[in-house]
Amino acid sequence: MSHAQYLRDLLRPLGVYDLEAPFCGGELDVQGEALDGAMEVLEEVGRETSLTTAEGWGLEALAELFARRPVTSGPRELAAALAALLRIGGDSFTLEAINDTITGCGIPAMAEERGRGQVAVSFPGVAGEPAGFEELKKIIEDILPVHVGIEYDFWFLTWTELEGNFPSWRAIEEMDLSWEQLETFVEHL
Repeated sequence: MSHAQYLRDLLRPLGVYDLEAPFCGGELDVQGEALDGAMEVLEEVGRETSLTTAEGWGLEALAELFARRPVTSGPRELAAALAALLRIGGDSFTLEAINDTITGCGIPAMAEERGRGQVAVSFPGVAGEPAGFEELKKIIEDILPVHVGIEYDFWFLTWTELEGNFPSWRAIEEMDLSWEQLETFVEHL
């Protein structure tokens, strides 16, 4: 319902105003239109100032507050990455806390202990080296404590998987894949 109609409904029970007269009705239409415009602006500001509902300039403004922008493909992914970065606190050095906040790089990532002072970071569900890896690496290294050694694990097709899923080289050649496409074909198996 427009605000002009809302104002008419509000004043109608008083019985004092002729709400359809050009002067009264026109004034209500103008005031209602102004209130409609103000409401649209307030709804946009309300949406963009909350991380859970922001879709545009609100997310971009928040992303600018960080030294590095998460590598993401859409507004919901950016919001999730920013939320993860905002969760980083003084007690974020346990493996559980690191795994909670490491998604701040922009894609699903997981850290796993590999001995004293060493962690391995992998990207579940991402075959090969993720797009924008150099920027992802910088963000991850900003998140993880500086005294921790970091190894990166990537998911590639192994010879065993290749032999187990293809009957011959001809079957592979018929798919007309580049070497990079073949080594990251694991997500299709």
